[in-house]
Amino acid sequence: MDADISLIGLFLQASLLVKFVMLTLLALSVMSWGVIFQRRKLLAAAKTQTEKFEDKFWSGVDLNKLYQELSARQDSNTGTELLFVTGFKEYARLSKLNGRFPEAVMDGSYRAMRVSLSRELESLETHLPLLATIGSTSPYIGLFGTVWGIMNSFIALGAVENATLAMVAPGIAEALIATAMGLFAAIPAVIAYNRFSTQVEKIDMAYANFMEEFSSILHRQAYSEKEQA
Repeated sequence: MDADISLIGLFLQASLLVKFVMLTLLALSVMSWGVIFQRRKLLAAAKTQTEKFEDKFWSGVDLNKLYQELSARQDSNTGTELLFVTGFKEYARLSKLNGRFPEAVMDGSYRAMRVSLSRELESLETHLPLLATIGSTSPYIGLFGTVWGIMNSFIALGAVENATLAMVAPGIAEALIATAMGLFAAIPAVIAYNRFSTQVEKIDMAYANFMEEFSSILHRQAYSEKEQA
């Protein structure tokens, strides 16, 4: 390819505004891929942690021992571990105060788990709106650079008496690069956003199901303790 119409050559020949658009799209693309790799690692870890903890929880382990084990490293608890620790801790605290009122104990324990669930989901959804924004705006930013570049090409063409394809092609090519870069930034961001949103929904459902099942266990235990008292 002729040096004048190489990618670097077209970038250097572009107007300042089109250069700014290209650099902006490049920055958005780099930012998008950074978020994609970071979210992919975090969501995979959340899924693995949920599966491992649920296997351990339903293996018949004593809940008091499990709570003591997780409480010893409370700062590192996430996901279902955090829901369990939060719910069991609140259950134990309220049982001492309102042991004769199981419904009050259960309401307090459930609310505590709901708060932890909201915080976990907020953490999982961090930066996903950024991917959505990049995916939806990048093509328009690229299109703006293309329109501006083509407009300048035709303005320059109007000042020449004998226009040829060789004179028009570089200007149009440099303008179309902006659109290509916009699509290059947008397509991975949209795909990643849709995929991650689906994964977050599945993890959210797993958290909610565990919370309901754990609440049922605590509910039976609360009424059992009331009858024994």
